[in-house]
Amino acid sequence: MADKRNLARSNVERSSERRVVALPARLTWKDASGAVRFISVMTRDVSEAGVFVDCEAGAAIPLFRLVHLQVERATRGSEALPLRLREGRVLSAVWRVAPCRRSTGTPSGYALRFLVEPHMTASQAAPLEAIAV
Repeated sequence: MADKRNLARSNVERSSERRVVALPARLTWKDASGAVRFISVMTRDVSEAGVFVDCEAGAAIPLFRLVHLQVERATRGSEALPLRLREGRVLSAVWRVAPCRRSTGTPSGYALRFLVEPHMTASQAAPLEAIAV
């Protein structure tokens, strides 16, 4: 119950509504050596500006790393998903890293901020602070 209250309270301060949506997805990124890495994740909540994903294990992803998020094909038709997630891979930045799990030593999840397409106007996209990558 407390999670629902916190979610409702945080929506007041947000530029777009956050919806609780649990769907399987995959993150891909390049590590510091340039090798392509990937992990399976589960979305926790989504908005037009970003998503929070839970992950069970895998390599830790650094803050502000650019990643591609792709919801599993079988679940992309969900009406609860923003249009950009229904269309395929979405370029995002790791905006927040959740605390590490004691059992694995890796973060339990990541808040991802969708990167805005160049053709979108400021009124169509949530404000995006400078990202140092």
